[in-house]
Amino acid sequence: MKNISILGSTGSIGTQTLDVISGFTESFNIVGLSAGKNIDLLYKQTKQFNPSIVSVIDESSAQILANKLKSSKTEVLFGEEGAISVACHPKTDLVVSAMVGASGLIPTLSAIRSSKDIALANKETLVMAGKLITEEANKYNVTIFPVDSEHSAIFQLLSSSEKKFLKRIIITASGGPFLDTPFEKLHNISVESALNHPTWKMGRKITIDSATLMNKAFEVIEAKWLFDVTSDMISVWIHPQSIIHSIVEFVDGSMISQMSLPDMKIPISYALTYPDRLNLNINNVNPNNFSCLEFKEVDYDKFPSINLAFRVLEDGGTLSAVMNASNEIAVNAFLERKIGYIDIVKTVERVMNCHSNSSEYNLEQILYVDECSREKTKQLIYN
Repeated sequence: MKNISILGSTGSIGTQTLDVISGFTESFNIVGLSAGKNIDLLYKQTKQFNPSIVSVIDESSAQILANKLKSSKTEVLFGEEGAISVACHPKTDLVVSAMVGASGLIPTLSAIRSSKDIALANKETLVMAGKLITEEANKYNVTIFPVDSEHSAIFQLLSSSEKKFLKRIIITASGGPFLDTPFEKLHNISVESALNHPTWKMGRKITIDSATLMNKAFEVIEAKWLFDVTSDMISVWIHPQSIIHSIVEFVDGSMISQMSLPDMKIPISYALTYPDRLNLNINNVNPNNFSCLEFKEVDYDKFPSINLAFRVLEDGGTLSAVMNASNEIAVNAFLERKIGYIDIVKTVERVMNCHSNSSEYNLEQILYVDECSREKTKQLIYN
């Protein structure tokens, strides 16, 4: 029996994780759940899985949930300290880090410092503080299992040969809803069309990141820290069908790929059970599923976010925290219809250009840079 805590239990990854676990209750026990303001869904999850502890975003939400759970022995907490308590619960073996945005950094880091293994779906944790997170994971003998389909694929593929034989990691990208949209028409993209991803069903923020390919930019940065590779060992290929999730190339010219239909329950379950696998009863594929597998070069004029990722890898330091913070604010502004679609990445680049980079940093500096970058982005957008 493996004891699980989930940070972000009411989001896309969190709910799918619980869907997987609900089919294997003899193998998993839910110890803690944290969420934002979706009290009704968290209440249902708490009634179903009976965790020892749950946490919500603020005190008023906690009071509402506590009233609904009067007859339950589940402890209700709130805020960042509540999420940390969920992540660091003494009985927890594995923390599923699935909070959205920078808010996932401190609870995930706290879990690592409590020697909890991490199933990492929160991209921002490694984007903001990859060096710090990997150093702390090594210090506390913690394993980070990637939940992203692309990084889960790479994680599986690298087991086929020694690291010294690795030549290149190729991360695939669907290209999102605007892969075939002419560049000159990107000025008129609506929020609704940007949220209409052709192959994946995700939360609003990551869906916009998928449209701009900022999510792929973040995955490039994540790959550097997860697999200890240099920027020249990472490539991005467009693959609209989302069947091949990543490819690993070795020095002898061999290339190995990991394939599956686009279903996040596959990488989630592997992170939960590594090195074992669960029978998810997914329908058998047939040749028609794989009859047309395309690959294309990235159009860097249309998707400049990828260039920003490689700039971050070359410059290092706190620049990645700037990129993440500015993107969060810019995406939210787009969703609020305050800026246009193409202004998202343009704004991020402008804020990055204003940053005085520092190669040496600690958690306090990262958080300070994060705050300053958010304020700078707001000034550019709203003033």
